[in-house]
Amino acid sequence: MKGHRMSSPSPSGGARSLTLTHPGDNNLYRINTDSSKPMLFEVAWEVARKVGGIYTVLTTKSDVTVREWGDRFAFIGPYAPKSAATEFEQIRPSPFVASVIDQVYNKHGIKVHFGRWLVKGYPRCFLIDIESSRDKLAGWRSELQGGFEKPEDSETNDAIIFGYQVAHFLSAVIDMSTTGRPIVVHFHEWLAAAGLIVAKRWNLKIATLFTTHATLLGRWIAAANVDLYGRLPYINADEEAGTRCIYQRHWIEVGAARGADIFTTVSEITGVEAEALLGRVPDILTPNGLNVERFTALHEFQNLHKIYKDKITEFVRGHFRGPHIFDLDQTLYLFTAGRREYHNKGVDLFIEALAELNYLLKKDGSKITVVAFIVMPGATNSYNVESIKGQSIRREILETCDRITKNISERLYTNVMNGQIPDSDALLSAEDMVDIKRRVLSIQADHGLPPIVTHNMVDGGSDEILCHLRSCNLLNRPEDRVKVIYHPEFLNATNPVFPLDYHEFVRGCHMGVFPSYYEPWGYTPAECAIMGVPSISSNLTGFANFISKRVADPEAHGIYIVDRRYKAFQEAKTQMANIMYRFTQLTRRERISLRNKVERLSNYLSWDSLGKYYIKARNMAVRKQFGMSLSEAEYWEENQHESEEY
Repeated sequence: MKGHRMSSPSPSGGARSLTLTHPGDNNLYRINTDSSKPMLFEVAWEVARKVGGIYTVLTTKSDVTVREWGDRFAFIGPYAPKSAATEFEQIRPSPFVASVIDQVYNKHGIKVHFGRWLVKGYPRCFLIDIESSRDKLAGWRSELQGGFEKPEDSETNDAIIFGYQVAHFLSAVIDMSTTGRPIVVHFHEWLAAAGLIVAKRWNLKIATLFTTHATLLGRWIAAANVDLYGRLPYINADEEAGTRCIYQRHWIEVGAARGADIFTTVSEITGVEAEALLGRVPDILTPNGLNVERFTALHEFQNLHKIYKDKITEFVRGHFRGPHIFDLDQTLYLFTAGRREYHNKGVDLFIEALAELNYLLKKDGSKITVVAFIVMPGATNSYNVESIKGQSIRREILETCDRITKNISERLYTNVMNGQIPDSDALLSAEDMVDIKRRVLSIQADHGLPPIVTHNMVDGGSDEILCHLRSCNLLNRPEDRVKVIYHPEFLNATNPVFPLDYHEFVRGCHMGVFPSYYEPWGYTPAECAIMGVPSISSNLTGFANFISKRVADPEAHGIYIVDRRYKAFQEAKTQMANIMYRFTQLTRRERISLRNKVERLSNYLSWDSLGKYYIKARNMAVRKQFGMSLSEAEYWEENQHESEEY
């Protein structure tokens, strides 16, 4: 269905052009800035720098937004020199862009870097130097939050500076644009939202959207191990924020949510939370998507699972060597990962359920071994000696075996080519036997248990994860059927002990486990799904509720959902332990079939499907502010996957 065309006054005066370098060639292409077509800006704290989950939202959504808007779209974020050095390409501004940048610098001393973000879609990007306006902080803070400001809150201070800078930037864009040209500005999260409040106070003629991906106050309450959803109807949000010393931040989020032309959030459960804590029902839900590139043949992603599973297995060989090794052909790899929010991410529930799973498997005399990885950053000094030693011994043994194998092959080849029947005793030389014995003795010399953590922790005695693993007796003893490896650092291919990128690691695992207590969306199970990896999540996550509305039997498709909304902790623990136990009983063929079913859900999670909710939200904002509708890009109608209304 075709969208409504923009109906607005014809531009007057001479045409100005916006000239930009296009990726992939050295040509320049021109866009008429006097066009009646609107411009779109997305403002966020994580533009061209990775801090948290919003970075994933922005980078994965960039391509579909650029396809829809072209160079009428740009990101705005704070300038961070370290990350900009690798994520941002500065380019020559066009006359129009230069005039905007010059105005904000000459009138307000604000420094703006213009270029492109080096992500898919190669979007335009304005990075604003917060330090260039640091001297104006006191005045701006007093103007915005006079009477209740908190000068010692550095995070709020930066948000206020950036907010005023964005408002001045948008004012300059309006000044330099054709009269009446619609400008749409989408603000993400409270850190980037002060600009919306200032723009409204200044009566800037822009259509505004604000998305909270997780309410600030909700996250704080849940992290304190409080029954957020049980208390939600009774919470006095302002009082609660004051008690937790975050009122100034909460005030910005509330102001943006209530002041935006259109307010959105990512899931129904966060919508309920936003209504209670921010005082406004979302106008529309905008679920988070991913870039999905499906394989033509199903066996291709199954082959990738095998490749990366074998790499994980090599790490496991080094970690559980000698008398501690187990049958690797009957071993399953489970994992949880994410930022360090011990209770919110459900790590406490995961560990408790692992202890119960260990009991169930030992009780049944099962030959299955589960290796559970916890990949979550913590305060560390370095890798511990045992982890380094284990991988070093493994590499030495592998090199020795490769050398001896080559020697045997050469001797065998020589004998056969000489027409001789080889003497089996002579194939393995005395020197080879000495090398083998040395390697065997190095394995036998290990008497301690394999470590449950790969690093030396800054304060291992108080680390929540370590303490919980110890209290549950998950210590990697030989008789345990559940082994644990806590890796307190994000994975990457340059890692000296565990050289795998995160996405390679996910593909190699058999199941992801994310039983979050607080998770407005949940990218980790979504990433598992598009890679064909079954997962466990909870009904307190946006992802689980999203899938439940679209798939009649999520469990049959490899999406297991634990009830954390209506079940007590102990009940949820037992439910999750039983889910993991049932998964261990599946045959290899059944697990392959389940991975195929999970991967088929990818279309539901693609931005090619979910981007339409952003289109609707922007249309609603433009209609409200300018009394007109946007024209949907034709590619959208041709390429979007069918899915039911959210």
